[in-house]
Amino acid sequence: MSTYMAKAETVERKWYVIDAAGKPMGKVAAAAANILRGKHRPEFTPNVDCGEFVIIVNAGKAVLTGKKLEQKYYYHHSGYIGGLKAVQYKTIMATKPEFAMEQAVRGMLPHNTLGEKAFGRLKVYAGDEHAQQAQKPVALEI
Repeated sequence: MSTYMAKAETVERKWYVIDAAGKPMGKVAAAAANILRGKHRPEFTPNVDCGEFVIIVNAGKAVLTGKKLEQKYYYHHSGYIGGLKAVQYKTIMATKPEFAMEQAVRGMLPHNTLGEKAFGRLKVYAGDEHAQQAQKPVALEI
């Protein structure tokens, strides 16, 4: 009996919706990363892009546990001397909650071309409306 190896051109991709309202951001991001990567499928192959599409709604209502709103920072650098910028997660969650959720999911995906392809299949919305109704997404419970 030989081992089955998935092929990228034969993978049929489904759409899933995850409602993040009232749920910890890390739990939602971990579930989304597993679906984006395709690890929930029995034919999962690590070197093949066999993941599916994920829509995360209500990202603005996701919660950060503990004191993360005050103690956690998002850092980025402008490239110039002394150009390190630090933004508190309290500010990010108030202004751009989609960005915070995207960063959480991106950190849980592989840091290579497969991870970038998987990240391209992620759609995040701050509210409960999304623009992918035509794809008939399936609701996913966490």
